Amino acid sequence: MVSCTEFIPLYSELFKYIESKADHDAVIRYWEYISDTYVAERLGQIVSEKGLEGCWDYWAKALSEEAADFVMEYDDEKQDFTIDMRYCPSKGMLLELKHMEPYWDYCGHCAVLYSRILDRYGICSESGDANVDQAQCLSRHYIEAK
Repeated sequence: MVSCTEFIPLYSELFKYIESKADHDAVIRYWEYISDTYVAERLGQIVSEKGLEGCWDYWAKALSEEAADFVMEYDDEKQDFTIDMRYCPSKGMLLELKHMEPYWDYCGHCAVLYSRILDRYGICSESGDANVDQAQCLSRHYIEAK
């Protein structure tokens, strides 16, 4: 059986290819398509049932399956959920490869894939990508106080 991690370099190369044939907006449209078809079904279902707590359930499972080094915090009172990605195995793998350079906006897919779905349920998203070249990032998902 082939692990999903085997496809990470292919995804990076696909993003490069799409941009070379069109532009970065075409890459974003591709991510939006994935969000609307694949991610909406999985993340959308759990968030529609459990709200922000569903985000916790979704990422706890997904990031554990990916063997990411992460810390999640959930504040029910503030309706605030954060993920401190201390080491992203996908970006980490790409950074370690000597035969290719990662797509310049590889990490951008996360913000597009997830915020697009969460917006539908009134959940705001922020991404901090200052350390993506060390395979680290911070994301925050919250419901604005009314």
